[in-house]
Amino acid sequence: MNSEKDPFDIMRDIIQESMTDTMAKLILVYYHYYKNDEDSYAQIYSSLLDLFILTEKNASGLYKDVNNIFICLLGFILFSLTTSIVYVFNDICDIEKDKLHEVKKHRPLASGVVSKKEAYLIIAVLCFIIIGISIYTFTININPLVFALIITYVIINLLYSKWLKNIPLVDVMVLVSGFLIRVFIGALLIDTEVSHFLYLTIMAAAFYMGFGKRRNEILKGKTSTRKVLKYYTKEFLDRNMYVCLTLTVVFYALWTVEPEVTKMLDYNWLMWTVPLIMIILFQYSLIVEKDSYADPVEVIIHNKPLLLTTIGYFICILIIFL
Repeated sequence: MNSEKDPFDIMRDIIQESMTDTMAKLILVYYHYYKNDEDSYAQIYSSLLDLFILTEKNASGLYKDVNNIFICLLGFILFSLTTSIVYVFNDICDIEKDKLHEVKKHRPLASGVVSKKEAYLIIAVLCFIIIGISIYTFTININPLVFALIITYVIINLLYSKWLKNIPLVDVMVLVSGFLIRVFIGALLIDTEVSHFLYLTIMAAAFYMGFGKRRNEILKGKTSTRKVLKYYTKEFLDRNMYVCLTLTVVFYALWTVEPEVTKMLDYNWLMWTVPLIMIILFQYSLIVEKDSYADPVEVIIHNKPLLLTTIGYFICILIIFL
């Protein structure tokens, strides 16, 4: 019996081995981003922000409709995959600079665990998965504006990776747009509107975090790995951080008394959460002004009082609306 493999079998084995390795790399990249990458945590932030929208919509019986929950989950997966493509592409563009960064040098591409060729292959795999999910979503009548916003997000961030990240203020505006796009996608998925003051709260908070990140990068002396830092000064960032901090509290307070929100409640317990928001922001600000990269999730996770206050706040929100 001839033990030699047929050429077709050899080619099949090569493809299977390649795809197995690619999926392993893909899992590695996902693990890295959701564990260490500060930008990818925006997906987690937006999920928490969408909690406001979901709880508001609960008055209309959202959770009684399993289809709505499924659509939200599908939208979350679709956007997560899309943002992953953006992150991988951004790492490809910044690979040399990341090698010089004390934290980013541990990313899969900068550390050499994943090669550029493998990174492009991962992007291709993600694209095929996204296309498959998108084709399916057309059968369940997801709002077409969701896809328009996802495409907008991709275009903005691809431009950011190549050019916009070097333009002062525009670089922070791109970060802010990422938060807002995510929240608007969440609202479209459950067929509702984002409250005006909630939109303003998210925008102000995102600017605050963006300016804080740039401020601490300057203090860490990272001007060699991020060109845009040469256009900023610590004083400028300090002033505008606290303008945005103040606006966040003001807009949030106005959201808690907004008529379209209060009409859903028998008693407006929501306004009593304003002090909690103030305490969270004060605690966060106190930590950020020390030796930190101003990554919000890292700050919260590694500070137990802040973590407990944040958890307590979201429990209050759930109790109030549910």
